Amino acid sequence: MRLLLTNDDGIDSPFLHALIDALRSNGHDLFVAAPKTEQSWIGCAKSRLRPVASAVSPRDFGCPAWVIDGTPSDCVSIALAHLLPNDAPIDGVVSGINIGRNASLGFILASGTIAGAWEGAIHGIPAIAFSQDLTSEKFEAYRASGHHADPELQRSLNTSAEHAALLTPGLISGTSPRGFVVHNINFPYPCKHDTELRRTVPAQVIVPGLFGPAADDGTHRFIFKLGDDISPAGPLTDRAALEKGIISHTVLDYTALGTTGLPPLPSGA
Repeated sequence: MRLLLTNDDGIDSPFLHALIDALRSNGHDLFVAAPKTEQSWIGCAKSRLRPVASAVSPRDFGCPAWVIDGTPSDCVSIALAHLLPNDAPIDGVVSGINIGRNASLGFILASGTIAGAWEGAIHGIPAIAFSQDLTSEKFEAYRASGHHADPELQRSLNTSAEHAALLTPGLISGTSPRGFVVHNINFPYPCKHDTELRRTVPAQVIVPGLFGPAADDGTHRFIFKLGDDISPAGPLTDRAALEKGIISHTVLDYTALGTTGLPPLPSGA
């Protein structure tokens, strides 16, 4: 398959590199367009009010790659319109592997990783977002190391990437073009070769108070929180699957965002 890859952690992320290596090993024809710097929690924002620079990546990925000074949505949009060769269409857009989970309603819509895949979907292309859950201790150790995966993390990450490479062809070929669908895959930590895969729904999570009080200079600082899970007992949610050590596969069908099963509008509304 011909696949366009992006992420929201930046082109230097080893999580992206693991995915590239796994997909290349499975014989796919890859193109990479990833942000110059981390763009986490930016959702599907586009850089409307400033020019966006793109350049051939100085790093050799074994496939054509560009570094783009913008958001994941910028990366996919610019690559599809201006950077990819015109000799054959792209079969799918793949985003990730994200550093940390992208699970639950409280996080899905804010995710730059999922937004990169969504940009492919709104171009009519089947799309997948992959994310790697981490313990808080493993995440802090990763950041403290300057974004280097220790051997234990790298083994789990490589296994997740192998799962991703095996899942990608079926998910892409089984998704109708112009279907407005994103497959959201979250890998538990650790992830093993025999880890179970289950279909899930997004957990219903309330995420209040993501910023602390104003400091002396009047600024507010972001504070990460997992939020409060108010999901019903069933069906299995993405967050519950991760906590059970299961790979979560949520189908995000954006055509289902509206509903007509509501009471009629009041008179005069």
